[in-house]
Amino acid sequence: MDNDVDEKRSSNMARIRNKNTKPELLLRSALFRMGFRYRLNVKNLVGKPDIVLHKYRTIIFVHGCFWHQHKECKEGRFPKTKQEYWIPKLTKNLVRDEKVKVELEALGWKVFVIWECQLEKKFNETIVDIINCLQ
Repeated sequence: MDNDVDEKRSSNMARIRNKNTKPELLLRSALFRMGFRYRLNVKNLVGKPDIVLHKYRTIIFVHGCFWHQHKECKEGRFPKTKQEYWIPKLTKNLVRDEKVKVELEALGWKVFVIWECQLEKKFNETIVDIINCLQ
């Protein structure tokens, strides 16, 4: 029985995207329409950033509020069930995110983290903020 639960959890996790998510696509589309050109998931940069704007020496990560534990969002909470699984997994994401950000900044990159909820609730403001930081 326990094996069935693990298989179900594994198949559910396999369906969760880590690239080309809806928030990423929205942001990329807006940036492209405004004339910004970028590269996606650059493998030779630590963390394989979602969006890399070489011309501006800028990296943008589009983080899901749950997976990256956005503290200012109700989605950024640890689940109440299976905490022995989720707390270490999500905490590891937070530690990795900070390490990646520090390494990229040490290499001279500007690093922006855009949250999923930012794009859902304040899309236009978020785009304007990004553009202002690029110019």
